[in-house]
Amino acid sequence: MLCAAAAWLTLDAVSLAANRIVPGTPHSALDVMNGWPALLLAVPMLAVAVLAWRPHDKGLRLSLATVVALLTLLPLWLSAATAVLVTPDMPQARVAIGASLWLLLFLLLLALIELRTRLGLSRATAWLLQIPVIAGWWVALALWLEPLALLREYQARSDQFIGALGTHLMLVGAAVAASLILAVLLVLAMRRHAGVRRVGFGVLNFLQTIPSLALFGLLLAPLAWLGARFDWLAALGVGGIGWAPAFLALLGYSLLPMVRNIHVALEEVDPAVIESAHGMGMSRRQVFLQVRLPLALPVVLEGLRITTVQAIGLTAVAALIGAGGLGTFIFQGLGQAAMDMVLLGALPIIALALLADALFGSLSECLRPGGAA
Repeated sequence: MLCAAAAWLTLDAVSLAANRIVPGTPHSALDVMNGWPALLLAVPMLAVAVLAWRPHDKGLRLSLATVVALLTLLPLWLSAATAVLVTPDMPQARVAIGASLWLLLFLLLLALIELRTRLGLSRATAWLLQIPVIAGWWVALALWLEPLALLREYQARSDQFIGALGTHLMLVGAAVAASLILAVLLVLAMRRHAGVRRVGFGVLNFLQTIPSLALFGLLLAPLAWLGARFDWLAALGVGGIGWAPAFLALLGYSLLPMVRNIHVALEEVDPAVIESAHGMGMSRRQVFLQVRLPLALPVVLEGLRITTVQAIGLTAVAALIGAGGLGTFIFQGLGQAAMDMVLLGALPIIALALLADALFGSLSECLRPGGAA
């Protein structure tokens, strides 16, 4: 938190541009509103740095409450700074978030995770703590942050953004669902035949070593040929570019973590429990469905969590081959040197990955022995 306070007081917090074309003028937190609000926010940062070193839970809990309060107050400070910098004669003005705010957000979230771990709080509790933070940012964006450059980019492309978000979610959902089905079938075959296990893991490990862009290139020719050869495939949109190579590449990358976690989960069930189930007269199918699978489910969900987070990130690259998704904004923004457009694509991807991690992680914790308590 000492680094957070130093960044907050020294680096640029926002930049103001008269319109989208001209470069922005940077302003530090001390420059805005004569500096005293920035100094007031720096005091609790220093307090967190002191309290976090106290060995008692009381100090850690107070630090956690302070971090949550800071995350909630930041959008209010940003709203006040926007009101001060943007005058009525600047209808097209754009306020961009600067380096100190981004760094401060990152360090505060890092502190939130660290304090949650040291206090032994569950994932669900940690997300409940972020409800006031999300509410604070939501209210600020809805009511006071209209000149925010990121919000202006969204308003200019809202329909395109919703379509890209839907495409992104469909690609991820289809790839993860297909990988789960194929992984279950592969693992069942691996448990029966050792040869399938050796060959299967060898092929999946090889697929994982191929860079994503290279895999898209390898899929281009065969998929283009299939689309030209079979009319029904062409009608579905199968071709060298588009959703088909993106889906197949995501499926290939998703299989290894899914197969590995399911295989380990099923194999690591305590043999004594399986033997007891057999001793009770259960058939092999009953043992699998009623004993082995429920005990393996938390680890299976961990594999699903890893696969989903990985797929959310990799889908951004699929925009390069015309598959759509949120990556479209990232590459368009890079081509136009418009960082706010890049953020319009990158921030939702990060949010989706964090949400998937939290949901599957919380569900996995609840299903573990003693997790519900």
